[in-house]
Amino acid sequence: MSHTIAGQKKLLTRVRRIRGQADALEKALMAETPCIDILQQIAAVRGAVNGLMAEVLEGHIREHLLDEQNEPAQREQDLEQIVSVIRSYMK
Repeated sequence: MSHTIAGQKKLLTRVRRIRGQADALEKALMAETPCIDILQQIAAVRGAVNGLMAEVLEGHIREHLLDEQNEPAQREQDLEQIVSVIRSYMK
């Protein structure tokens, strides 16, 4: 069973929290909230997204790269995909 399916409820809770934070950011911008408050909300959204990324990434690494039942070629392909995603995320 995929780690995203096994942890679906927890991941969806995180996504909903991020959506709420993004909605709060939008409302703050529309209400002409002071810049420092906007910056704090942006930092909160970024932190939440980073936490979600870390959780899904860790599960993926544990399930795909550390599983010795997978063939070495498959594990190498999974590694390259992860590296590509991380590079994209870090831009």
